[in-house]
Amino acid sequence: MSKGPFSVLFAGTPSFAVPSLLALANDAGFRVELVITQPDKPVGRKKAVTPSPVKVTAQKLGIPVWQPGDINKEWTVGSTQWTTPDFLVVVAYGQILKREILVAPKIAAINVHASLLPRWRGASPIHHAILGGDATTGITVQRMAEKLDTGPVLRQMATSIEARETFPELHDRLAVMGAELLVETLKSPLRETPQDERAATICRKLSRKTGDVDPLTMTAEEIDRKVRALNPWPGVRCAVDGTIVKLLRTSLTERPESVPLGCRESVLHLLEVQPEGRTAMTATEWMRGKR
Repeated sequence: MSKGPFSVLFAGTPSFAVPSLLALANDAGFRVELVITQPDKPVGRKKAVTPSPVKVTAQKLGIPVWQPGDINKEWTVGSTQWTTPDFLVVVAYGQILKREILVAPKIAAINVHASLLPRWRGASPIHHAILGGDATTGITVQRMAEKLDTGPVLRQMATSIEARETFPELHDRLAVMGAELLVETLKSPLRETPQDERAATICRKLSRKTGDVDPLTMTAEEIDRKVRALNPWPGVRCAVDGTIVKLLRTSLTERPESVPLGCRESVLHLLEVQPEGRTAMTATEWMRGKR
């Protein structure tokens, strides 16, 4: 594209969206006029009201912030809060946008999604790539459509998932990749490729129950994937010798400091656990305390 700087409304909430916001704000080719993020919410045991990572970043950058409880009810095109932007950029915002919002930008509403669409449409693609045992994942920049994650693909970038990679590690790598691919996409002619509906898979929102595991019915590999995918949240809980513990680190191979856990037709080796009501500890420390 020839003109610039492009005006941008940026909608995002968690830490995954921060590199994309920074990339746009620090590039002379863009002017981020407004950041839209979820309302502050109580966090932790003390329920301290906490702003989102995107809000914190926007305030440091001096960009105005808007936090609608329901963006579809509160959005008004032509409001004094913003001008009609060239781009609306959405990165893990957390609310579904109605058509009136998607068609408001002069050029396009753009989304950065942490999978190679159409695989893993939905709210937890990074977790599900690990849970599914995928060898490869990546970033998709798509033009947004009314139905979640179904818009035409503008660009994709693939990356291998390392054998022992955890959710936090993969999350951080993809966040940086997403920022780089976003800037490249917005500076280039937008070329759309429809998604192949036959190849679509859906990932659901995670819940606490997602982390419950049963060694009697699950293999060591299945539980190990959950440990790598679901820490720090929702965490993986398992009954071991009659005690419920959170599994923090595991291995598929025996180590001098590991504790074996019999699973379906296999053995999982526990490295770090957290018994209910206690702090994290090595599996060997925990077993010594049980004797």
